[in-house]
Amino acid sequence: MKLNPTKTALLVIDMQEGFLNPESPTYIPMAWGTVPRCAAVQRKARALGIPVYFIVRNYASDGTDVEFTRYFAWKQGGKPCSGPESPIGWNMPEEFQVLPGDTVLYKPRYSAFFNTHLDGILRRKGIDTIVVTGTTTPNCIRATVFDSISLDYNTVVLDDCTSSVNEEIQRVNMQGMQTIGAVIANAEDFLCEQIDLPVTIDMVREDLA
Repeated sequence: MKLNPTKTALLVIDMQEGFLNPESPTYIPMAWGTVPRCAAVQRKARALGIPVYFIVRNYASDGTDVEFTRYFAWKQGGKPCSGPESPIGWNMPEEFQVLPGDTVLYKPRYSAFFNTHLDGILRRKGIDTIVVTGTTTPNCIRATVFDSISLDYNTVVLDDCTSSVNEEIQRVNMQGMQTIGAVIANAEDFLCEQIDLPVTIDMVREDLA
């Protein structure tokens, strides 16, 4: 089954300075290389009428909501992603534009669904499929994908629009997400509208009816 644009949303996760700036303790070296493809996918999504959701990491400036495992690196590394006043803040690449109809959501943890209104917003709009892009694959991408499938969303990950600290970590995490049922595709598949969903939540609902 092909993606239905009227029931699909595009997520752009954590593509902000805190993960793109080499001076940040959370810098992901592979992330910059995905920017042109991510931007092209955003443009295609809007052309298809697919809503774009920019999911932004937002830490309290006092560090009270930073993951404890990351807290000291975050504090010593300039407190990235802790608001506009942070020297390593929320800025996204200039290739990305938040346009009318797009949505920006701030999250305090890895998953885009954790302590955010994303699930409620998607359900209100009748969305049952998400396409995931952004960084970093073993953390925020993977956590979002696991939550998405747990919440019964058809879930697609664009491999070359996501990034890790190295290729091996990227490969292993893609394999893990595919194993739990995520559809692994790439930017060209999305741009050419060639993504297939072999099993969907609607198929299960019909079988259970």
